[in-house]
Amino acid sequence: MAFCIPFLRADHKRIAEDAPVYLRQTLRQAFGHSSFLMLSAGFFVCGFHLAFITAHLPNYVQNFCIGTSLSPEELRALGLRALALAGFANIFGTLLAARLGGIFPKPYVLAMIYVLRAIIILGFVSFPVTPASVMIFGFLMGGLWLSTVPLTSALVLVMFGPRVMGTLFGFVFLSHQLGGFVGVWLGGIWFDRFGTYDAVWFLAIALGLLSAVIHLLVKERSVLITV
Repeated sequence: MAFCIPFLRADHKRIAEDAPVYLRQTLRQAFGHSSFLMLSAGFFVCGFHLAFITAHLPNYVQNFCIGTSLSPEELRALGLRALALAGFANIFGTLLAARLGGIFPKPYVLAMIYVLRAIIILGFVSFPVTPASVMIFGFLMGGLWLSTVPLTSALVLVMFGPRVMGTLFGFVFLSHQLGGFVGVWLGGIWFDRFGTYDAVWFLAIALGLLSAVIHLLVKERSVLITV
C-alpha cells in the first residue's frame, strides 16, 4: 500500500507541517468538492459488492449450484471455500493495484477495477453455477476485493494532504460501510421474498459500471484548503 502513496512536494509538506487544521472548514470544503463526493460514491459500490458477496455467496451456492451430488451443507462449505480463496487472491490483487496506481492515474485504475468486477459478476451469473465456476469466481473477485483501498486512500491524500487524510478517509469508508449494509440487507430481503438473487446480481453489475464512470471523472490533484 505504501508504494501507492505519492511523494509530497516540498511546498505541500511545509504547508502540512505549518498550517493549522480547522476541521469544520476542511469538512465543508471536502463535501463541497465533486471529486471527493464521487470517490465516496464509488466506495459505496465497493462496500455493496464485498458485503453482498461475503454474506450471500454460500447461500447462493447452496441453492443454485448444479452438476454435483454434494449435500446442502457441503455446497455451503464450497461457497465458504470460495470466499477463503478470494481472501488469498486479495493479497496479490491489492499489491498489484497499488503498483499500477503508482504508474497510471489512480482514478483510471479504479475505473478498470469496477469494470472488471462487473464483467466477472456477469460471467458468473450468465452460466450455470458449478463447483468449478464458484471457485473461479472466488479467485477472480478476490483479485479485485480490497484493491480499491490503497488507491482510494491515496487519492484522499493527494487531494487533501496527510494531516486530514485520516479524518476524510474515515468519511469515505463510512460510505463503504453503508454500501455494505445495503448489499447485505437487499440481498437478504430479495431472496426471502422472491427466492432468487438475480436482481441483486444485476444491480451489482450496474453499480460497478456506474462506479467506473464516476471514477473517470475524479480529478487526481491537490485541493487548496481555505480557512
